[in-house]
Parts: sequence; structure tokens; C-alpha cells
Amino acid sequence: MNILVTGAKGFVGKNLVEALKNIRDLKDRTHPELSIEQIFAYDLDSTPEDLEIYCAKADFVFNLAGVNRPQNAEEFMQGNFGFAGKLLDTLRKYRNTCPVMLSSSIQATLIGRYDGEYGRSKKAGEDLFFDYGKDTGAKVLVYRFPNLFGKWCRPNYNSAVATFCHNIANDLPITVSDRNVRLELLYIDDLVDEMLSALSGKEHRAEFDGVDTVLTPDGKFCAVPVTHKVTLGEIVDLLYAFHDQPATLVVPEIPKGSFAKKLYSTYLSYLPKDKVAFSLKMNEDARGSFTELVKTPHCGQISVNISKPGITKGQHWHNTKWEFFIVVKGHGLIQERKIGSDEVLEFEVSGDAIQAVHMLPGYTHNIINLSDSEELVTVMWANEQFDPAKPDTFGEKV
Repeated sequence: MNILVTGAKGFVGKNLVEALKNIRDLKDRTHPELSIEQIFAYDLDSTPEDLEIYCAKADFVFNLAGVNRPQNAEEFMQGNFGFAGKLLDTLRKYRNTCPVMLSSSIQATLIGRYDGEYGRSKKAGEDLFFDYGKDTGAKVLVYRFPNLFGKWCRPNYNSAVATFCHNIANDLPITVSDRNVRLELLYIDDLVDEMLSALSGKEHRAEFDGVDTVLTPDGKFCAVPVTHKVTLGEIVDLLYAFHDQPATLVVPEIPKGSFAKKLYSTYLSYLPKDKVAFSLKMNEDARGSFTELVKTPHCGQISVNISKPGITKGQHWHNTKWEFFIVVKGHGLIQERKIGSDEVLEFEVSGDAIQAVHMLPGYTHNIINLSDSEELVTVMWANEQFDPAKPDTFGEKV
């Protein structure tokens, strides 16, 4: 299959082209139904001859080319309608009736209520594609996208999320006039997943109730089934929490599929080089060191403990707190004794055979470095963050 992607160097185009390359090169094997031979990446630096060749050979066309922020309003129609006509005429020239996808905008639904050049140009492009489908019998997929966000989106252009991510990551000010403004946002990976589904003939169909997308099997339009409706205030609060993570070590809750998870990935893609790495506080003494790595609001924290040769650490117990000790380097012994009992549980541990050992509530415990020359490195997970006001830690030798 030969795929033509117009606007290939734009935000959506770049993400889609890279996804297609991964499938073509067998780096992504999650789409066995797709066999991609050539990817024709068309953009502003391409030639008219390129378009001729691509339109003659394409088996599927993603038309992502468009104008968002022109210098003159007239350029909206030229970029969003004019090129679409040129593309379809070239396909007609070569009698190529392969499926064609159009990237439109939710703004096209506002015509009649909000008279904007951008929305009108997108609506004109939609009508052109639908007429082309009627005339040629080609399958036409018209997607009306809401606001987009994700890696590689250009800040200070047409995405508030991209601008916020860039500015906050670089300690630059942002302006939020109304925290309660609600946006419908579509994450780039969800969009690309839908494009790959469309390529497999499994696109999601939809109609529109105003600006609301209504998925329906026989819909005239197409839509990505997963979007997120959030306020500007929610976006900004999350971004500042991400910004502060190197200082607090707290990673906010990021459940699978959540907006927070997708926004965090987006934010990280805007980090400048001097923030990609950050120092951690090592609490050091004659026995070695203890360093907190990551904390979570509800699922505890992860730390790393380094014990010098012959050193014993721990010798305490907890009522409710429990931990995993995972030795990743060195040779050690973990001992645990139930409070009020003389029985000692012993676990010999080594970085050569990594295992996780529970530190049981109500059991005093320690960890001993058995080596005379090598440090013992232990990754420790606790089910709750350390609270100095209520440490739940009581000293007692095993």
C-alpha cells in the first residue's frame, strides 16, 4: 500500500508519517493488517511534479494540508480550499479513486452562528470532498477535529496547550483570562490511532449536534472516539504540578487513558535541555546514603538505599506502613521479626538474582551488607509517603 500524506511536516502530519514509518519498517507490529510500501510525504517544499507522481500511485490519501494562522484572511480559503481542489483534480487526472481523508475542524460546524474565515474555508473544503465522493465513487472520510495537543505541536501558534507547556517548562509567564473556559481536546496519539483504523477500513462515523460529536455507524462525517473536556484552570494546575515535580518528587495521578497522563507526556516533550536532568537530595552518613526518588499522592514513594560494606540499616518496625526491598547490586541479608516473637525470618538477597521482599507490618526489620568490599544498593518502595508528623516508624533491633 502506498500512502500520500499532505501537510506531512505539520504537527499532525509529522506524527502520522512517523507512525506509518514504524509500521512499514516493522518496528510497530501491532497492525498486522497493514502492509505499507511507500509513504509519500508532501509539503510546502514539494514540487508540482511530486504531487503528480504521488496522486498517480497512492492507495490512500491523508489530506492534512491547511492554513491556521495566515497573514491575510484570504489565505484561509486559498490554503484550506484551494489546495484541496488541486489535490482532488490531480487524483481525477489519473483516475485514482482511492480513499481520501480530509482534516477539517469543529469550527466548520459554527457557520451561520459564527462567521469566521477559517471555519468557512474548512466548510468549503468539506463540501468539495463530499462532492468529489459523489462524482467519482471514491470513499471520502471527513474528520472535524477539536483542539489538538501532543508532542511536536508548535507553541505560540494555534494551540493554547502547546503554548502553556512551552512557557511553563521554560519558566515563562502565561496568561489565562478565564480559568473556567472549557475546551474539548484531542490527543495526537488518539488521532493517529484513528488514522490507522481508517487506513484499515475501520473508521468511526459521526454526525454533529451543534459542536457535539455524535458517533453513529452511518454518519456522514468521521470522528476520533476519544476526546477530553477540561477547563483552562485544570490544564494550568496540572502543568504547574508537573513543573514542580523535580522539587516535590510528587507525580500526580496519571491513570491509563487519562487526560493527565497525556498532558504529562506532552509537557515533558517541551522541556529544555537544562531541565531534562535534575539532582536529587542524597541523605548521607557514615553508613551510606538514602535518596527519595519519586512520590505519588496515593501510592507511596520509591527510594534508593546504599549501604557500605558490613553496615546494618533499618532496625525498626511499622504499624501500617509496608515496603518492598529490592536489592539490585551487592550481597545482603534481610531479617524480619514479629513484635513479641523470637522467630526471625531471613532472606539472603543479591543483585545477581533480583527479588522483592515484603517488609511486613508489625515486624521489625533490617538489611545487612554481607560484603567486605562492595556497596549494597537497594530500591525501596513504601506504600505511603513519609510523614514527619506521623512517621509510623519505631526503633527496635531484630
